[in-house]
Amino acid sequence: MVHDDFAVSASIESAEPHPVSIEERAEYLDFAIALAAQAGEVILPQFRRPLAIESKNAGTGYDPVTEADRGAEKAMRDAIRHRYPDHGILGEEFGHRPGGGLTWVLDPIDGTRGFVMGLVHWGTLVALFDGRRPVVGVIRQPVLDETFAGDGSRTVFIRGGETRPLAARSCPDLGAALAGTTTPDMFRTTREREALDRIEGAARGMRYGTDCYLYAMLAMGHADLVLETRLKPYDVQALIPVVEGAGGVITDWRGGNPAMGGDVLAAGDPRVHAQALACLA
Repeated sequence: MVHDDFAVSASIESAEPHPVSIEERAEYLDFAIALAAQAGEVILPQFRRPLAIESKNAGTGYDPVTEADRGAEKAMRDAIRHRYPDHGILGEEFGHRPGGGLTWVLDPIDGTRGFVMGLVHWGTLVALFDGRRPVVGVIRQPVLDETFAGDGSRTVFIRGGETRPLAARSCPDLGAALAGTTTPDMFRTTREREALDRIEGAARGMRYGTDCYLYAMLAMGHADLVLETRLKPYDVQALIPVVEGAGGVITDWRGGNPAMGGDVLAAGDPRVHAQALACLA
């Protein structure tokens, strides 16, 4: 489905955030974790199986979508409508349904290119947006049974019966940072390509092919920096509370609010984030 990104951004943003209490935040995070698990139950039976693959941008580039994407988003949307009928929903596959101040933002399979190739660097993304920032976010990798869940002040890792807090690692200098991005192909303009070249030249190492999973590894303390561009709200909103809850920083390339996508910079250590911002400038 093709969405009018500007119109969607305008419709879910607000001048003032919708109020969410501490108790509500905990309830919403538990529900987001359950939503992501429900999506995984739809996706897993189709992983590494013969799939019909369509391209959403026929004639303008490869942007695959499968019945696993659509079925997982439908399952999550149905659950939201049943539990919170007044909330809005924005999903990659079925677009925007307006609501009363809070919006669930869904990407059933972030990294469909990897999914259809049988790789595991993809995940289900679930966030709840208050009009200014996502208040909770979940990254779920069902093949590995890994869930990364954050509320901006705390992030936990859940696998089987294990639940433990996560903390991004200390990295005081950009020259020591392990960085990554999904693909160099997303950096299309001269400005974007030069930005990637500067970060790649300054960092200790650069890894490609990561999608949302690198943000999870940043929160877990195994990576230091992520640079991306041309993201949509459903690509980034779930990542924000996970990164921030682990002590990291995530902004746009000017240090502003990244919730509506576009240019995104995430770092585990605020010092590396500041140096990367200066490098981009």
